[in-house]
Amino acid sequence: MNDTIFAPATAPGRAAVAVVRVSGSRAGFAVRALAGRLPSPRRAALRTLKAGDGAAIDQALVLWFPAPGSYTGEDSAEFHVHGGPAVVSALLEALASQGLRLAEPGEFTRRAFEHGKLDLAQAEGVADLIEAETEAQRRQALDQLGGALGRAQQAWRDDLIECLAAFEAAVDFPDEEVPADVAERAQPVLERLIDQLETTLDGVRRGEQVREGFRIALVGAPNAGKSTLLNALAGRDAAIVTATPGTTRDIIEVPMRLGGYKAVVADTAGLRETADEIEAEGVRRARAWARSADLRVWVVDGAGPHAAPAPAELEAGDLCVINKADLPLGGETGAALAEARALELEVHRLSARETTDVAILEATLTSRVVDALGSAEFPTATRLRHGELLAEAVARLRSALGFRDALELAAEDVRLAGRALDRITGRIDPEDVLDRVFASFCIGK
Repeated sequence: MNDTIFAPATAPGRAAVAVVRVSGSRAGFAVRALAGRLPSPRRAALRTLKAGDGAAIDQALVLWFPAPGSYTGEDSAEFHVHGGPAVVSALLEALASQGLRLAEPGEFTRRAFEHGKLDLAQAEGVADLIEAETEAQRRQALDQLGGALGRAQQAWRDDLIECLAAFEAAVDFPDEEVPADVAERAQPVLERLIDQLETTLDGVRRGEQVREGFRIALVGAPNAGKSTLLNALAGRDAAIVTATPGTTRDIIEVPMRLGGYKAVVADTAGLRETADEIEAEGVRRARAWARSADLRVWVVDGAGPHAAPAPAELEAGDLCVINKADLPLGGETGAALAEARALELEVHRLSARETTDVAILEATLTSRVVDALGSAEFPTATRLRHGELLAEAVARLRSALGFRDALELAAEDVRLAGRALDRITGRIDPEDVLDRVFASFCIGK
């Protein structure tokens, strides 16, 4: 934290403008060395930047953010230069010559966290905002960056303090004039808090789906037309299509935008018994991906002569696509329809080669994604890490409710629940957790 760091804040390559950021105690020194003098705080000034030998680097806009009124909470500066690679390279070399070092991924945001500018959940929101590909991801990340989870955590923490105070009063002052039912007063508070945490926990999965993408698996027997259907949905040749059964050996994932949300559609290996070691591994991976998917699409060869059994991974509400509707009806169709009805699947008959048919299926997939992820509000907890800590807090609070005759143990469970919730926003997170969170950031942020 004592070093002064610098890094490009814009993507590499040729551009109209490139931004280089500096943060740390020597930021002001670096600005004076390159630009001559400090600009007025938070006001852009046009300066000619010069290297240590006096050679001009570029004409640039320079901004100065004295501590604590900066993103990191430290003295900070920005250089807005022309975006040619040679200009940026010369500026970075000049900063390094002043004793500054190149920032590590996420180091600017980590310094903002360390100086209390952001809590850990907000820092994760910054990372999500940078990675956002869809409107839904952008809005969810902004909610996270705005501190929605931190505000909820503070309210939960206040309730925990109230409960802990009641338990400790009953334990530490049994002979004082403390109301006899003081510990019992904590029970409704704990029950209400458990309900709130479980409601938040229920939203974690949806938050992950918005951020990572709604997972749709295309499953079925070899040569049912899964790869052709994937290519039609993607609008490009993402998967190899041949008449040879078992061509697809691994998972082919294609990201799509459906209804403003990110979805990941996966073509999987044809499901069948095989002695081929490589194909068998592909089938195992296909089944595993299908089990973890949010929606499965069973693709059936509607022109095939033999019936293939429905995949064991299917669940009620999944889709069944009777493919190759442009060909004469095969013997597999009737059996597949009967199984689909028994499993309560939604059935579509189409040809993956017909644009209109594919558009109807895409509309159905879009409806499913919007129904699953659409809501007036985004969840406050959006990551597996949040979910694990919320589940730990709920378990501790349920344990506290069970210790009515052992208030010391109940109080300890309430303390441990509070520690779990504090770790959501990084109040007491261990160093390795922080390292893992910030390592996912890009350099310059």
